[in-house]
Amino acid sequence: MTVAKIAPLTELEIKQLATDWYLKLDVHAPLEDYIPLLAEEGLEMRFPEATVYGFDGFKGWYERVIGIFFDEVHTLKQVNVKPSGDEASVQVIVKWEASVWNPPAAKSQRIILDAYQTWIIKRSPYTGKPVIATYIVDSLSYYEGSAQL
Repeated sequence: MTVAKIAPLTELEIKQLATDWYLKLDVHAPLEDYIPLLAEEGLEMRFPEATVYGFDGFKGWYERVIGIFFDEVHTLKQVNVKPSGDEASVQVIVKWEASVWNPPAAKSQRIILDAYQTWIIKRSPYTGKPVIATYIVDSLSYYEGSAQL
């Protein structure tokens, strides 16, 4: 089923998508909770450590990182939306805090950084909801005293 008329994306919808995305990452939500947030076709996600494609690519990345990082907190600092026809380019700045334990270390370490990202958001032809089609981590800026990835 496809939606007959595709409405233009709104800034409010996109900001809500970003909020929902990071809330799910903070709680290590079940994989199926991400399905409505990601494009059904053509999904590309570029992380510092890997570029993945499609939901299966995201699944592999996600299952790996939730086994590494814990006590995560994502704080949205900026969401700048630039509409362009039936999609939008979004500049996102998110403060990410996470703990990581590298055995046999006696204690975990805290990572604190700002991640600068570019997202391409489209409206799903199946659900009519905005979805992430492209997700690019452009750069990372570590806070003083932060552990490094």
